[in-house]
Parts: sequence; structure tokens; C-alpha cells
Amino acid sequence: MALWKDQTSHTNNEVDESSPSPDDHAHDGNHDPLTAPLKRKLHSRHLQMIAIGGIIGPGLLVGSGKAFSEGGPGGVLISFSLVGIIVYFVMQALGEMATAIPVTGSFTEYAQRFVDDSLAFGLGWAYWWLWITVLANEYNAVSLVIMYWTDAVPQWAWILIFWFLFLGLANFGVREYGEMEFWLSLIKVLALIVFFILAICISTGGIGGEAIGFKYWHNPGAFADSINGVARTFVVAGTLYARTEMVGITAGESSNPQKAVPRAIKQVFWRILVFYIGTMFFIGILMPYTEPQLLNSSSYGANSPLTIALSNAGIQPAAHLINALIVVSVISAGIGSLYVSSRTILFMARTGKAPKFLGRTNAAGVPWPAILFSNIFTCIVFLTLGESAGKVYNALITLSGVATFLVWSTICIAHIRFRLALTAQGQSPSSLPFRAAFYPWGTYFSLALCIFLTFFQGYTAFLNPFSADDFVINYILLPVFAIFVGGWKVWHRTKIVGLAEMDIWTGRRERAFDEGEDVTGKGKWKRGWRGRAWNAVVG
Repeated sequence: MALWKDQTSHTNNEVDESSPSPDDHAHDGNHDPLTAPLKRKLHSRHLQMIAIGGIIGPGLLVGSGKAFSEGGPGGVLISFSLVGIIVYFVMQALGEMATAIPVTGSFTEYAQRFVDDSLAFGLGWAYWWLWITVLANEYNAVSLVIMYWTDAVPQWAWILIFWFLFLGLANFGVREYGEMEFWLSLIKVLALIVFFILAICISTGGIGGEAIGFKYWHNPGAFADSINGVARTFVVAGTLYARTEMVGITAGESSNPQKAVPRAIKQVFWRILVFYIGTMFFIGILMPYTEPQLLNSSSYGANSPLTIALSNAGIQPAAHLINALIVVSVISAGIGSLYVSSRTILFMARTGKAPKFLGRTNAAGVPWPAILFSNIFTCIVFLTLGESAGKVYNALITLSGVATFLVWSTICIAHIRFRLALTAQGQSPSSLPFRAAFYPWGTYFSLALCIFLTFFQGYTAFLNPFSADDFVINYILLPVFAIFVGGWKVWHRTKIVGLAEMDIWTGRRERAFDEGEDVTGKGKWKRGWRGRAWNAVVG
């Protein structure tokens, strides 16, 4: 038989997913803040809604204006569709590993265990920085949205208000985080569906009195700057899609990752098709890419294209509701950004790749030093308040987009190595609780595209005249990443992990397969707690 090793005792008793995890009590009497595990209190419904609503953030609602103005309606559909294909296969790869080995370190830990410790060092800091820039953008977005209603309070004051608000909310336990995300995400999903309905009514002339159809695809056109405009939108698309891999991080604190993670992963295609492609499609038919209110390189701030579209159609109350939706999305996204960045730096601290004090947790399992540390660095948002605010904002988006492509590339590499190790150690991939679709072609395809887009997204810097500023912004992260990986490798003399010695066991929370049992994933899965054996009930 193909046996998945378990790190704890095996029994046949079941457990209700709503019951507390044994790890929640394991250290109640002797809590070591530097080694205590995080709480496994995220339920399946939490992960489902985090997966669905987590991607509807201020980036999609506000930052999409930048992509639309640079690429045009046709350009953004091309770039968002292509990056969406990458995301689908990356999430399949991550889902396979996260379902089998649900650890909080997620793909940073996979890079350490399946590839090289030095790669984990570079990846961890790159991923942490990605979320710092994303959260900084969110602070900037929410302050600008609030000032849509009133400018009685300066922008820097609104940023400080939300800075403290996010810090407070992020220090609640993971169960509370899951509940907040569940309801906030539900609001976002429903509101975006309402926007789609209104967009159809506006386009057909049911609202506004004029049928728009696809006239803006003809005048001013489908593409803002031909292939150059499409290239510029890839990095924005990468930034806006960045939240999709959050499922891998939340798996470590899920009470039932074998059930919840595959469900969330399987929804990726529909999330991409409906929310991302759908939003960009409707924006493209409701306004021209030359709309002066859209974000561009010289603008002070940003207006949501959704708000602009509804305002132009004379639906001012709905425009206010969209702005309220953006505020809700920022609160949801802000908490999520602090969640991911803090869990990443927590793993780094506990493996010696970051200062040790960042690995502390309180009795509720909240890594409060990592949360505070991450939030302090988001103060780079105040750079957007200067005269060159538009340029700084674009730089932050570009940096986070490039970091996203690096992270996705590493996930693909770790997945390939994981599969090779299974074969080398005599394990059949068919015994995995979730298997990536179209492996190996999907993983190799997404890896190749990620590497290509990492370099292609900034090629416009080389056009006549050469732009030194754009060159630095588009490519500075690559040598920095290489220095982090190479420096750690030389200093600690790390080596690529051998396939036969690779640790593919630690962190498993699942069952053993016996001969003749269903391994197709069609059976109903049940589990007991703390690594109790999983039993397939074919039916």
C-alpha cells in the first residue's frame, strides 16, 4: 500500500469540523511564545469565502483603472486572461502541496524543503515585501476613496486612522479573522454582482437613456498603445491576482485542509472568469480608456472605474455605494495583507531567516510582533503624498507585480521537485488527496510564462527614449532577489535538496491508503483529530 506517514497517533474516531483543534489546547498550560503552533480554527466556509471574496480588493476596484488606461479594453482582457491561465495552474500546483502538507509557512517552507534553503530565504523576504507594498497601496486607496466624500480631513490623517484600525483588527484570533473575512467577502461578492447587472442595463440603454454597446471599442479603440500597452498591464494584472495564493497560507490554520483547500482551489477558474475578466469587460464597454478621471502616470490619486461608470450614467447613489464597497474591500484586504505578511515573517523567524523575536505568538496564537513589524513598513505609503505621488504609486504596483511573478515561479519549481521526490521515494502521485490538473504540462507552462513575463513586463523602458527610472522600477527586484538567494547560499553553504532525502512527510494531516481503496477523490472523506486516519467511504 501507499502510506502517508502521520506525525501523531491514529484512531478511527471522527471529529466535527467545528470542534476545536487539539493544537488549540496542546500548549494551554505551557505556552511557549517562540514555538507554540498557530491555532487551526479556520473552517471550510471561511476558506471558501476567503478564496472567493479575498480577490475582490481595492486593486481590482481601483487599481484596475491604471491597467485599463494603459492597455485599453482589448489589452486588459488579453493580459488578465493570460495571467489568469497562469494563476489557474499555479493554484493547482499549490493546492496539491497545501492539501497534502498544510503548513503555515506554505510555499516558503516548500521552497526550503523541496529545493534549497537559500531559495526559501529570498522567497520569504520577497513575498513579505510584496504584501507590504500591496498593503501600502491599500492605505493609499482607502484614503483617496474617503476623500471622494470629504476633504475636511487631510489624506495623511485618514491613512493613520486606518493604519491603527487594521493593526487592531489583525490582532484578533484566526477564528475571528475568518468570520470577518466571511461576511466582508460576502458583501463584496453581492455588490459586484449588482454592478454587473447595472452595467448591462447601462450598456443596453435601460439606464442613462443611451445604448452604449461596444462604441468605445471603436472610438477611441480597443488598444491604448498596441503591444506596448498590453505589456504594461501585465505587472498590474500580476499585482491584482496576487491574493489567489492566500489559500496556501490559510491551509496551515485550517481545521480540515483536505476538504477545504481542494474546494477553494477548484473555484479559481470561475473566480477568474467571473470577477476579474467580468469586471474588466464591463469597464471596457462603459467608458473609453481616455477617460480623464482614470489613474494615469501624472495623476495625484485614483478613482475607481466602477464609480466613474455609474456617475457618468447618472446613478450617483450607486456610485456612493461602490465607494462604500471599496472601503469594505480595503478593510477586508488590509486585514488579509497583515495576516499573510505576518505568517510569512513568523515562519522566517522560526527558521532563523528573520530576527527571532518576530517568531513570538500570544496565548491566542496571534503573531503580534510580526503583525506590528509588517505594519510599520507600510509607512512607505506616505511617499505617495508628495509631488510625485503618481510615480511612487506606479512604482509600488510594479514592485509587487514583479514579486508576484517570482513567487509563482518558485511555487511551480517546488511542485515539480515535490513530484520528482514522490517518484524517487517510491510513492505514487495517485495517493495524493488532491492532484494538480494537467500535470506536468500545466506547471511547466505556467513556470515558463512567469519567467517570460518577469522580463517582458518592463521592456517598454528600452523604447526610444530609454527610461532609466522605468528600468530601475521594473527590474530592481531581480538583482535584489538574486543577492538574497546567493548571499544566503554562500554564507550558509546550502545545497539543493536531494530527491531521496527530501522531507515530504512532516506536516501531514491525513489518512493512509489501503489496497483497493478509492483514490480518485470521489469518495467522502472523514477524519479524526490530530492526524487520525482518514477513511474513504465510497458511495
